[in-house]
Formats: sequence, structure tokens, C-alpha cells
Amino acid sequence: MLLKDKVAVVTGGTRGIGLATVQAFLKEGATVILSGSRPESAQKAVEQIKAENAEAKVFGISPDLTNLKEVSAAFEEIVKTHGRIDILVNNAGVSDSTSFADYTQDAFDRVMDLNVKGIFTCSHAAAPYMQAQKSGVILNTSSMVSLYGQPSGIAYPTSKFAVNGFTLSLARELGKDGIRVNAVAPGITDTDMMRAVPKQYIDALAASIPLGRIGQPEEVANAFVFLASDMASYITGVVLHVDGLART
Repeated sequence: MLLKDKVAVVTGGTRGIGLATVQAFLKEGATVILSGSRPESAQKAVEQIKAENAEAKVFGISPDLTNLKEVSAAFEEIVKTHGRIDILVNNAGVSDSTSFADYTQDAFDRVMDLNVKGIFTCSHAAAPYMQAQKSGVILNTSSMVSLYGQPSGIAYPTSKFAVNGFTLSLARELGKDGIRVNAVAPGITDTDMMRAVPKQYIDALAASIPLGRIGQPEEVANAFVFLASDMASYITGVVLHVDGLART
């Protein structure tokens, strides 16, 4: 098992890529604390996992990820209960497709608060424990649009570009403490959001991908497992693209 006896925190762990990552970490032997936006959603995800595997070491929390005080209190409780935090996956995020002309400051702030401030608060809360351990892994969810942009919803690609900068900078700062910081940038992935898109649009998108299909959440989760494990012990400051695209 690649993550045996590790304690991992996964934000946005109740569905999609986050839930797939929680399940992959559990399969590799980790204890996982998943974070949801509400207590009910976190508990529902825990119950769903335990229904499939009653022995799964999975727990739920639901702090406001934009509030450093709440996040710090939640992480302190995790360390009191489980002894350490080895892995943090900053996966929680929000997107939209509002045109620039119709964008409001509140809408822009909503995306930036969770997608950028959220990874700051969680990383800031987790880092002292990892520094004390002289080991740890912080992983962030970026996106292919951090490179290519998108035609509407300007805050989302902006936030993911910021995630890349945060990842590279924090990797340089925390490397001396034995902490690795990397990001995974998914491409078009078969999540709930994509299932709402008409099939003809999905087919057109898939045709533009060299591998001829969209990705599965489990394939993105596998990238998180790799980067969290000792197999990636000499990798830090990397944004790993999991998008089926060929690039030079």
C-alpha cells in the first residue's frame, strides 16, 4: 500500500474528483478526513464510503475553508485525534460560466475566496504540523484552463493560474522542511458537472483530445496518489496535467 498509516485531509471530498481521491487514498491504506461544504454532505459521503467498506478509516469535517480560524481549529482537532497530518489535498473549488460583461464583484470574489483563499487557509493551518514532523505533502487542484483560459467565467481560470503560482512558491519555501508541494491539473473529466452537458458537446470535446475520450475521476485520483506517495519523493513544485492532451 502506497499510503499505509498516512493521515490525509481532502477538501471538496464529497463528490467528483475529491471523492474519487478519498476512495483511492483509503484503498492505499490512508486514514482520510474529507471536508464538505456542509455537515450533511460530509456525513453523507462518509456513510456512502462506509456502506461499501465498513472498515474504511474515513471521517468528515465541514469548516468554512475561507476562514483561517475555523480551518485551524478543525486541523488542530484532527491532530489531537489522529496524531498528525501527512497529506493535504486542496481540492475544494467552485466555477461558473458568466460572461465578463455580466460579471459582478461578488461573483468574482466568491470564486477567488474558495479557490485561492481556501488553499491558503488549509495550507497555512497544516504546514506547522508538517514542519514539526519534518515531512508532509500538500497537493492542490489546478485545471487545464490555467494554461488555456476559457471563453467565459473569467474568475475560474484566474484562480487556477493563482493556484499554480501558489504551488510553485510554497514548494520553494517549504522544501527545506521536508514538505513537498505539487498540483494536479485535470482536463475535461466525467463528473456530475459534465454529465449535465448534452452528449453531442461531450463527443465534440472528446474528438479534440488525442486519446479520444474525456477523463475519469479515478484517473485524476491516481495522480494524487502518486504525488502523495514516496514514489514522488523527489518531485516538488510541479503542476501535473492529467488531460489526455499531447504537448511539447
